[in-house]
Amino acid sequence: MRAARMWAAEGHRVAVAEDTHWGGTCVNVGCVPKKLFVFASHYSHDFEDARGYGWDLARPSFDWSRLIENKNREIERLNGIYEQLLGDAGVSMINARAKIVGPNQVEANDKTYSSERILIATGGEPFIPQFPGSHLAISSDEAFFLDRFPESVVMVGGGFIALEFACIFNGLGAKVDLVYRNDLFLRGFDLDLRTKLADEMQKQGIGLHFQEEVVSIQEEGGIKCATLNSGQVLSADQVFYATGRTPRTNDLWPEDMLLETQNNGAIIVNQNFQTSVPSVYALGDVVGNMALTPVAIAEAMALLEHLRTGEDANFTYDNIPAAVFTNPNLATVGLAEHQAKEAGIDFQVFETGFRHLRHTLTGRDERVYMKLIVNSADDRVIGAHMLGPEAGEVIQSVAIAIKCKATKAVFDQTIGIHPTMAEELVTMRTPRSA
Repeated sequence: MRAARMWAAEGHRVAVAEDTHWGGTCVNVGCVPKKLFVFASHYSHDFEDARGYGWDLARPSFDWSRLIENKNREIERLNGIYEQLLGDAGVSMINARAKIVGPNQVEANDKTYSSERILIATGGEPFIPQFPGSHLAISSDEAFFLDRFPESVVMVGGGFIALEFACIFNGLGAKVDLVYRNDLFLRGFDLDLRTKLADEMQKQGIGLHFQEEVVSIQEEGGIKCATLNSGQVLSADQVFYATGRTPRTNDLWPEDMLLETQNNGAIIVNQNFQTSVPSVYALGDVVGNMALTPVAIAEAMALLEHLRTGEDANFTYDNIPAAVFTNPNLATVGLAEHQAKEAGIDFQVFETGFRHLRHTLTGRDERVYMKLIVNSADDRVIGAHMLGPEAGEVIQSVAIAIKCKATKAVFDQTIGIHPTMAEELVTMRTPRSA
């Protein structure tokens, strides 16, 4: 949508074909409704914490149908905004599933459109593996529209979506068990963050079942019974699969077109987002890089700059910040400790862990953790990691400093705002001993 809007605003003829909802995954079944659910799930903790500050509240009740209704209304509003943005820019909108039928031709609604260039940005879709009873499982797409709130959930997966929804349903009052096939979730993230998040989730009553897989699901009296490879059976109202997403390219172009893809179906592109068919470009989740909305938008802008100037896009994926909206939040930018080791960098680690000032009165046993990775050769901060409330808000600002190649000395010279969590990022003076 960004590419279409900006290219059309410059006077080019542009059409976009969309077969679901305007705004893509993020707006409709991704980050926006998920964040609304995250906000909703935090209220249960806020109600509990209020007692420590002198507030006595009647037992609160939660209305799932009202949350869904209000969420749907907000998403419909955003859909309208996106349609208006495209329309105002002069983009032709085609409400249909499109198929590429030639290097310069797209077919939609039984009509063929010709174009100098074609851009594929179809994103991804949830993947549920096939096994006995797998049809009884739901994905994130269905979770946003459930008619009835699940009082118990078996969550399968170990990435962003699985962990965020585990915390969402737990916060809303469901009993949650998380099943993951490896020994610890969030593979690729800094190990200290992963282990500390596991501790916090267990404190909240989320059951963690590592090195386990669901081998079958049966339904008995409306309850789903998930049998694990260990033989353990977990019963719940819903079994929710968040085991990854696959590129949404099924039947998108003819086989004889020879558009190259990776084994997982992700479209192969060069540094200018050009596919093996010169007139066809691709970006976003469908190319299998970082599946983040701001990354797709930045890729679109880099593509347009390339088309304007003819110069290579030279888009870099270094130092892209990311957040996992669990409870508490987890956020990161730059290198994790294991990545710095793998790169052969001589580095120092500065870290701190503490109880949030807020919880000195609530009594809640929740810890904040922060960590900086510093290159010993030039004192540059090359990684920042945080587990705690609003970690994404904090790390977003730190990402600017890291992008500007700030040194640890600069961090140390920066005056902190007291009392805040973020001030700890500029008060860590002693490196962790090896």
